[in-house]
Amino acid sequence: MKFGLYNAILHDRSLPEALKVIGGLGLSGIELNSGGFLPAVHIPTFDDILTSDTARDDFLGLFEGTGVEIAGLNCNGNPLHPDRVIGDAHAADIRRSIRLANRLGQTRVVTMSGLPGGEPGATRPNWIVNAWNSSALDVLEYQWQVAEEFWREIDREAADLGVKVALELHPQNLVFNPAGIRELVERTGATHVGVELDASHLFWQWMDPVAVVQDLGPLTLHAAAKDVKINPAAAVYGVLDNRFRKLSPDEPRTNLGGDEWANEWPKDAAWDFVALGRGHDAVYWSTWLSALYAVDEDMWVNIEHEDVSLGRIEGIEVAAGVLLDAARRAGIPA
Repeated sequence: MKFGLYNAILHDRSLPEALKVIGGLGLSGIELNSGGFLPAVHIPTFDDILTSDTARDDFLGLFEGTGVEIAGLNCNGNPLHPDRVIGDAHAADIRRSIRLANRLGQTRVVTMSGLPGGEPGATRPNWIVNAWNSSALDVLEYQWQVAEEFWREIDREAADLGVKVALELHPQNLVFNPAGIRELVERTGATHVGVELDASHLFWQWMDPVAVVQDLGPLTLHAAAKDVKINPAAAVYGVLDNRFRKLSPDEPRTNLGGDEWANEWPKDAAWDFVALGRGHDAVYWSTWLSALYAVDEDMWVNIEHEDVSLGRIEGIEVAAGVLLDAARRAGIPA
């Protein structure tokens, strides 16, 4: 098993500087953002690498002697967005990332299943949270038909290049739990699509990441180490706490494609993303790592830092300490 870091938190520095931070914390991999919601900051020669062996070799040369290797590519986005300005761009990023992975000798591309609108002609995604009424099931059937066509094509492209696509089980996506990935595989006959097991999005849905790994087995292709803390406000607002605030154009905000932007998190949120150990201790994480190890002894487990109460480096340090401690407790060689 190998341990690394998803690089988005280090987009404020150069790739060589990021590699020094990662290696200095005892981690050995960097999962590189390659498009989607975020730009490929650490892959400035992306287009050249796709066509030039020299550009590819020069890029790979940046990792020599650092003790850090590439630990997959990440292009999380919404390739099924009904606004084609967004959907087409994110879909193209997935296809380009698969090609890039092949060029770089990588076998894992992390992304999301995406979420269509609720009917033909829709302009905004429609996430059916609880399909208790018949019209909701009609929406889902339409969305599955959209997803089926797209993911059948992506699976074929990935298979041709020896790459596997790992879908994050993320809300606001058609596939956000084990039932969803199984339906996608069944509908498409996919052989090169599976799951990136990000524990954080399972915790706040009251799912057990250990049980999910055991349930999915070999459909688990890749993993993200991020924790969640359930707050007292959950007793009042529930885990589907929706008290977000729309940020104005003159406030700092993150673009998600087209004219979509990330909103401000509730001040007293029902739950928060936190660094490993701040929601669940190292003993818990050791059981999760053991479950992953039973699926694939060579799996990459990459830290994702989104704990806003900790600085960039501070949060990675906390998470790396807990992750490596958990590996030792589980008897897993790092």
